Amino acid sequence: MMTRIAPLRTFAILLLVVPLTNRAGDYTPITVDMRLEQITPDVYYVQGAAGVATDNQGFVSNSGFVITRDGVVVFDALGTPALAHALLKLIRARTDQPIRRVYTSHYHADHVYGLQVFKEAGASVHAPLGAGDYLASEIAVERLEERRFSLDPWVDENTYLVPPDEIISHSSSFELGGKRFTISYQGKAHSDGDMMMLVEPDLVLFSGDLIFEGRIPFIGNGDTRHWLETLERLETTGLRALVPGHGPASFEPAATLSLTREYLAFLRDSLGRGVEELMSFDEIYAATDWSRFAHFPAFDAGNRINAYQVYLSLESEMLGQ
Repeated sequence: MMTRIAPLRTFAILLLVVPLTNRAGDYTPITVDMRLEQITPDVYYVQGAAGVATDNQGFVSNSGFVITRDGVVVFDALGTPALAHALLKLIRARTDQPIRRVYTSHYHADHVYGLQVFKEAGASVHAPLGAGDYLASEIAVERLEERRFSLDPWVDENTYLVPPDEIISHSSSFELGGKRFTISYQGKAHSDGDMMMLVEPDLVLFSGDLIFEGRIPFIGNGDTRHWLETLERLETTGLRALVPGHGPASFEPAATLSLTREYLAFLRDSLGRGVEELMSFDEIYAATDWSRFAHFPAFDAGNRINAYQVYLSLESEMLGQ
C-alpha cells in the first residue's frame, strides 16, 4: 500500500510547485491599501494589517526590500501573488534595478504565496532549512486548497508554491552593490525553520515572524522554548530599525522585542504550572488571567489556539519527547 500512496502524494506535491498555466503578470488587482514606508534611503517595507491570515485580502504580513547599485534584495513575499505583484510595482516605481534575490524568513503561507511573482521576475529564492519539511507536508496541500477558496480571486488555480533555489542551514553574509547582508539562521522557533536579515551599513534588521509588534504572535507548530531562547539572546544594540514579520517597523528595537518575548514567557509559565499539576487544558485556560494581552488584535481569534499548542508541547517536554 505504501508504494502506491507515495507516488500519488508526490504527484500532489508537484501540483503545488508547478504552475498549471503560464500567465506571468496576470493577477487580479488588489483593492486594499499598500503603502510603501521608507526606513533609510535604500531600505523600504510594506506593512500588512493586524488581522488573521485571510483578512485584508491576505495582506496581513510585512515585506521589505533593499535597493543596491547592483540590484534589489527582497525579504518575504506576502500572502498572495496579487499582493506580491502590487509590491513589485512599488519597487519598480523606485528603481529599475533587477530583483536579484528573495529571502523568506520562513515557509508560512502569508509569507510565501507571492514568491512566484519574484521568481518569474528572475530572482533566486533563498529559504531556511525546514522549508522542505513544509513543502512535503500535507498541510501545504491543504492550506493552498483552503486559500484558493478563502482568498479567491487573489489565490487561484494558478497559484503555486515555489521551492527555494538555496536552503540555508547556517548564518552567513554576502555583499551586493555596496551593501552587506547577514542572513541569521535560527532553526526551528516560530516555524520549522526561521531566519533574519541584517542590512549594513543601514543597520536595519528584518526579523520575520520571530517578532510580532502590535498583535499577539501566531504559535502554530513553533518550538516556543527555542523561540524564547532566541529572543532572549538577540542583540539589538546599534540597530537603527527593526522590521517585524507583523506590525510597524520600530526605531526602538529593544522595546519591540518585549511583546513577543513576554507573551511566550507568559504562555510557558502559566500553562507549565498547570501541566505540572496535571490539570486539563480547559482548567488551566479558565484559571489564567489573560487581561494583560486581551486588548491586542488577533487575541480572540488566536489566543486559545496558541495556548493549546503550547500546552501540548509542554506535555511532550515533561515526558522528555
